[in-house]
Amino acid sequence: MPKDLIDAQTLISSGGPIVYLQFALAFFGAVFVVERMFFFHRARISVGDLLVGLSNHARRKAYAEALHEAARAPGPVARVAHAVLLRHHLPRTDLRDVAQEAGQLEVPRIEKNLRGILAVALLAPLAGMLGTVLGILEMFNELGAGDQAMPASELAKGVFQALVTTAVGLMIAIPAYLFYLYFVGRAKRLFHRIERTGIEMVNIICDARAETGIVSIRDEIESRERRQRPSS
Repeated sequence: MPKDLIDAQTLISSGGPIVYLQFALAFFGAVFVVERMFFFHRARISVGDLLVGLSNHARRKAYAEALHEAARAPGPVARVAHAVLLRHHLPRTDLRDVAQEAGQLEVPRIEKNLRGILAVALLAPLAGMLGTVLGILEMFNELGAGDQAMPASELAKGVFQALVTTAVGLMIAIPAYLFYLYFVGRAKRLFHRIERTGIEMVNIICDARAETGIVSIRDEIESRERRQRPSS
């Protein structure tokens, strides 16, 4: 095959409309990848340093400073910590529910566009196979319609044109699937950090409450009711 056939212009002209579809998939895949890269870059913070700072504020009962520090930090981990701090007066069981609900609200944000990247990785080679099948069918149609046998060079050119879309599809699908696996790993690690932050924040608030002798309003009401039951 001559070298001048293997260039971008020849790939586009040989693949036909299927190549344009694959280029559209590649464009959307690139947009999704860039968006996820930016998201995970912003979400990357030191969970240990954040928890230490919030713990120091909670021990001093400085919840306003703790809320300000959690609101200033970027990412879903800080948002979960901020949600728990907003309701620091609640008992442990309710704080645990707040942390769990706040973590569940972050799941759609973390998983955003991951399915889109996976869809590009799956659809690009399928579209390539469709283009190859259509190209081979067209080539056999020309063979059947011709009165003379097709030369070997023309036959090789036809096979090349038929395989163009498969090659383009694989070139798009392989990096898209690798990015998908990479982002899935990042998402799982982020879920672990969120779960850790929720548990640690509940413990930090409850420990600070026990050290300073502070109890929640609900705990105080329940303790009063228990003390009044024998006398009634």
